[in-house]
Amino acid sequence: MSLPGDVAVPAERATRVALALGSGGARGYAHVGVIQVLVERGYDIVTIAGSSMGALVGGLHAARALEPYTEWVTSLSQLDVLRLLDPSLSSPGAIKAEKVFAKVRELLGGVLIEDMAVPFTAVAADLFAGREVWFQRGPADVAIRASIAIPTVITPVMHNGRLLADGGLLNPVPIAPLAAARADATIAVSLGGDRVGERPGERRGLGGAPDHASAAPRPVEEWGDRFRRMAANVMDRESIKALMARFDRGRERGQDDDDDPGLPAGLGKADVLTQSLEVMQSVLTRYRLASYPPDLLITISRDACRSLDFHRAEEMIAVGRAATIEALDHAELTPTLPVTSG
Repeated sequence: MSLPGDVAVPAERATRVALALGSGGARGYAHVGVIQVLVERGYDIVTIAGSSMGALVGGLHAARALEPYTEWVTSLSQLDVLRLLDPSLSSPGAIKAEKVFAKVRELLGGVLIEDMAVPFTAVAADLFAGREVWFQRGPADVAIRASIAIPTVITPVMHNGRLLADGGLLNPVPIAPLAAARADATIAVSLGGDRVGERPGERRGLGGAPDHASAAPRPVEEWGDRFRRMAANVMDRESIKALMARFDRGRERGQDDDDDPGLPAGLGKADVLTQSLEVMQSVLTRYRLASYPPDLLITISRDACRSLDFHRAEEMIAVGRAATIEALDHAELTPTLPVTSG
């Protein structure tokens, strides 16, 4: 068997993989499917680096806590996800994410990164210094919480005098922390793949076909409208208003006198922010991959799932599994399994 670069692997052990897991909001559930397939096929994941949801999923796997986390998130309905939201009226983020992260802390059990079963790096962005931070020691929960702080959505973290936010701001697919790993191959997972040719106002399903039943609203606005309807069951009116004011969904369909008539109807600030971040991360990803090319790149399309659709875990895990199976089969990157007596 040969790997990219003609690296020979002894037949008595499994292929050692260094795994880089990228950022992308709820699309990060696809990482669970990626890890499942790699393990099922006999690959030995010897080190992991992750940004944002990549840090969360990768850290849980490194701590041997991914299975209970997967059971939990796949059991959550859309209403359950809304119940977990904790809107913040004064902090620089729409939600504090403490309800969600309390479960993550419970699963991690206070483990230190240096004591994890698999070497792990969580990547965050230092907003004061304008540089990325690699967490390779210390409490795993602190590192992961810093890495998942999506700008304007989840409150950033102050740690050792640094204001830390989503690692995907500076390193959407963190391969660099794996450069010194003793691995046979590096596999990277990007959650920012090209969209499947969608037109403005048109949603596409996982297979790329137009979803005409919900084609009218733009993704961010549709989420806001759905939130308003469902949150009435679990939140008081003022909390709903405060949270929606934070998101500023731009639901008005009319245009002011000063508006550019050429702009898409209903285009809000949140839409512009989301698209701007995705464009920035797409460019950063290309540069990062050019500097540290992986042996195998698994790509998840940006339109596979909206960034805030955290109730679609089971669906996105299936997407991750399918993408991994296809990538491995196409690359013929077959692992060498340990020899057993028979």
